[in-house]
Amino acid sequence: MLNFYKIIEIVVSIQSLIISTMIPVYLPLPFIYKSSVFFEMPITWQLPAIILLTLMFDRKVVYKAFTIYIFIGLFISPILHQGGSLGYLLIPNFGYLLGVYPLIKIIDNLNTRNRINIRNFLKYGFIAIGAMHITGILYNFIQIVFYSEFNIFLYNLGKYTVGKIGYHFLMLLPVYLIIKPIKLLKMANND
Repeated sequence: MLNFYKIIEIVVSIQSLIISTMIPVYLPLPFIYKSSVFFEMPITWQLPAIILLTLMFDRKVVYKAFTIYIFIGLFISPILHQGGSLGYLLIPNFGYLLGVYPLIKIIDNLNTRNRINIRNFLKYGFIAIGAMHITGILYNFIQIVFYSEFNIFLYNLGKYTVGKIGYHFLMLLPVYLIIKPIKLLKMANND
């Protein structure tokens, strides 16, 4: 049974997931004549938010929040990255959403060992993001075999994995900068 505080954690997690999905990642790049151009990365803040939520809350809370988030996106409102509804099950991006479940598990393993330093965080982060992408690739492959559309596999692989995995690895760095305050908050809550 969920107590009041776990319900609040789930609601906060769902809100964070929805908000982070709507915000694209922009990098300001300064050019000549003191003008700056913003480079839009083809990802959102969703992955860093999931990693932070997993580090802050219990894995079960994040699992429940993410499951509710997917349910809302499939059946209630188009809050997922490229829309929503049951038709979202047919696009390769849904496989990467399913890949978030092993990502949460791997990051939680790092969190429960309580040995978060830059080396361990990057190691577990790379493994977690790799697991997420492998799940997405497998989902994409199952779709391609099921629909006999083998010629689109490499396109989807390039668009959803090769085109984004470097950016996902890059997003581990801002998340690491926030870990120390999270550890201090967790220690303060345990006292």
